[in-house]
Amino acid sequence: MLIKDTAICLRTTDYSETSQIVTLFTRTTGKISAIAKGAKRPKSAFDGPIEILSFGQIVFSDTGGDKLATLTEFQQKSLFTCTTNNLFALNCSLFAAELLNSLTHDYDPHPELFDSFLRFLQHTNEMRDAKYEQRELLSLLILFQLTLLREIGLMPVLNACVNCRTSHQPPVTGDKIYFSSSANGLVCGDCEASFPDRIGLSKNAIDCFTNTRLIAQAQDGTLKEIEKALIHHFTEILHKPPKMAKHILKS
Repeated sequence: MLIKDTAICLRTTDYSETSQIVTLFTRTTGKISAIAKGAKRPKSAFDGPIEILSFGQIVFSDTGGDKLATLTEFQQKSLFTCTTNNLFALNCSLFAAELLNSLTHDYDPHPELFDSFLRFLQHTNEMRDAKYEQRELLSLLILFQLTLLREIGLMPVLNACVNCRTSHQPPVTGDKIYFSSSANGLVCGDCEASFPDRIGLSKNAIDCFTNTRLIAQAQDGTLKEIEKALIHHFTEILHKPPKMAKHILKS
């Protein structure tokens, strides 16, 4: 059965001298793995080798079971047109693609997540010039990561202590609030001793977690603090560090 859909390429692997295996995140079908026969030939149905972060309409044959689907058409266009002017922008896009691939299941559609990922890539591409600060790009990445966690049902509790349910109003001077991946959310100073993996957060980071509209205007240091906590959380969820995380943390 041939299926038409809209897709973004998350991953590519060479299968032979002329063919590729691709992982595609589609809007209505969800994530699929497919073989693109002859994709690397000079003249193919895919306008050349399929590239990661490419986007467009696809047609594929779903064989069912654990077998690879067969990609028959892909009208691909790149969602990232620059790889040199702003390497951090490219790294953010690749990191988001890695997380999406690792945290979603095959044939489990998330149309709103697809739309969010597409917007993220489009906005990141608009900021591909070196004049854009890392702060602006990092804020986009954080907002997408929170959307990803919410859409797959793993959103941490960020408005109260996950253990005692104490509301996180702006903490008074001297109070400390933490993020714990094992608790899946924020924990207060009275509960933090029960969670050895806790990470202390500043008031500014807590304010951004509890009101995500503040993230776009947050300072660079605050955004890096939030991203460090999120990368720790993804590492715990996946039981290993995401490969692209090191390119985000070191920047």
